[in-house]
Amino acid sequence: MRRSQMSTSNKLGLVVSSAGELRQLLNEHGYVAKPEVAKVMYLALRLGKPLLLEGPPGAGKTQVAKVLSDTLGMPLIRMQCYEGIDEAKALYQWNEPLQRMALEFIHERSETRPQEEWSELKRKLYSTDFLVPGPILKALQSEATAVLLIDEVDKTGPAFEAFLLEILSDFQVSIPQLGTVVANHHPVVVLTSNAQRKLTEALRGRCFLLWMDYPAPELEAEIITRSRESESRLSLQVARFTAAVRRLGMSKPPAIRESLDWIDALRVLGASELTAEVVSETLPVLLKTREDIDRAAGNVALLLQRAC
Repeated sequence: MRRSQMSTSNKLGLVVSSAGELRQLLNEHGYVAKPEVAKVMYLALRLGKPLLLEGPPGAGKTQVAKVLSDTLGMPLIRMQCYEGIDEAKALYQWNEPLQRMALEFIHERSETRPQEEWSELKRKLYSTDFLVPGPILKALQSEATAVLLIDEVDKTGPAFEAFLLEILSDFQVSIPQLGTVVANHHPVVVLTSNAQRKLTEALRGRCFLLWMDYPAPELEAEIITRSRESESRLSLQVARFTAAVRRLGMSKPPAIRESLDWIDALRVLGASELTAEVVSETLPVLLKTREDIDRAAGNVALLLQRAC
């Protein structure tokens, strides 16, 4: 296992030789990273440590894994966590409908041919032909080093975290019918958490942590301008307005993707700046609940003052 980890680290060293170079590559792929953020990412990559991204929903955590995948030229394998997810969903399941079809086929053949021994039949039914790999097993079996995204891990519980710890320690799984599967390559692991509950100290201790809040207006304006090639003045107004909206205590604060959707809508309408009329007409693009839209609509003048 150590040989696999070092192989991955050496490969990453050939792709990026410094935190500055990683930051530049991220920028080229549309992700504007602060120097301190790029440095922690670089260290996690080079030292083979999982990267835990924690922060409010919509702050761009998932995008980090996607951009790392593009930047490093590695396949992205995503495991979306949810309440009640178990090891089977993460690792593997047996294709039971296909197994039943195979049994019926074998039964039909047995009428004209000698019956097979149970051990031989069991070996066939529990072969790789009937195995449906989950995200973690896919990452371990990948022919190339993959980026494994474990998204919204805070929706799981301590038992599932303990399972993840075991995987992150050994990067191998045991399948009773097939034996032990050892990772072909140590995957780059990115975990995200919306901080809806406190993760166990054991899992946190395994990772390098990055707290990811909504970006400052100036940084969000740069993200918008780079992503949409929009006029910088309008991008800054949108970023400042969005930041002011978030401070109103919305039930669903607008994510960065909502800022991008809004700038797209404004450009379609031919708006070159934010006005009370334009804002009132397009609030449903930025906000996603009736209550939030009503609250922002009642504070348009104040929000515009802060944005412009």
